[in-house]
Amino acid sequence: MILKRYENYLSKLFLKNILIILVVFIFLSFFLNIFEEIKYFEDKENELYYPIILTILNIPSIIFEILPFIFLLGVMFFFINLYENEEIELLRSNGVNNFKITFIISVVSLIVGILLIFVYYSFSANLKSLYLGMKYKYADDGGHLAIVNEGGLWIKEKNKSGNKIFIINAKTYKLNNLENVEIIELDKNYKLTNTIISDKANIIRKNWILTNVKIYSKEKKSKTLENYNYTSNFNGKIISNLFSNLDSLNILQLNKLKRNYEAIGYSATEVRLQINKIYSIPFYLTLTTIIGALLMFKLNFVKSKFFLIVIGVLVSVIFYYINYFSILFGKNETLPVEASVWLPQILIFLICSLGLTKLNEK
Repeated sequence: MILKRYENYLSKLFLKNILIILVVFIFLSFFLNIFEEIKYFEDKENELYYPIILTILNIPSIIFEILPFIFLLGVMFFFINLYENEEIELLRSNGVNNFKITFIISVVSLIVGILLIFVYYSFSANLKSLYLGMKYKYADDGGHLAIVNEGGLWIKEKNKSGNKIFIINAKTYKLNNLENVEIIELDKNYKLTNTIISDKANIIRKNWILTNVKIYSKEKKSKTLENYNYTSNFNGKIISNLFSNLDSLNILQLNKLKRNYEAIGYSATEVRLQINKIYSIPFYLTLTTIIGALLMFKLNFVKSKFFLIVIGVLVSVIFYYINYFSILFGKNETLPVEASVWLPQILIFLICSLGLTKLNEK
């Protein structure tokens, strides 16, 4: 009964600290992002409240990305409260040792992480979708459009002088290479001038090198070329981004998108990475909580909150870059997608397990 009471107390205190840190970061995110939105709209005619609305819509997805950092700081302030109020010794005298404290808050993190996947992430994705929709209405696209659907990649663009329009279709895209490419060239009155068909296009910046090319003129005359250079407004990064904005899609939409990409021969690597990153959130937050607890038990002699925060930031940055470079290997397909997301967390957990076995020695 006493243990149950302490479990409830520790869980509530932990969640309270997480919420306090969360509110702080919501306000920080708002003030940092609103200036970016104001700058974006400074040369566009719009209502003054537009940047404010867009900032509010974008905050949930920003918060989702920094949740591990929020949880780490929440853990640290949770222990600061326990040490300052001399509650650690009281807990130990009632049979709640270091391991039990860590276990209780880790279970809370795991449960919160699961709820975040199925409740918060859908909410965040819907708001991000609204954000992108509202922002794109004011985007200066210069007459350029691009979409991906069941028919593959479709691009509409103009040349610099604006007297030519190009409609481009490619059946597959993978690692800066388009396959089965068709480019329809129109004049400014949308009359056909040329049709270019190629087996493959290698994208180097905004220069597309087409191979095994056939060019058909409006008079139906044709010529065959081994290579043909086409200058586009779209480089590999821009095209890859068409497959991005994945944080505006919920879990169901991401899984559907993955199936669609695989059906039309597009690389679903980015989508698979996003799905695995979302599913790893409960484990990620639990691991962050364990790391924070181990740090605080080791640094319980430190009285400076500023120093502890600095340590927390450094640990978060190290953890972030370990995950970042691992996921980069996944994007480049050096590592399997699932391994690139889960392997760093599993390895760090194994290292933390050594600390957990010695937790009650302090």
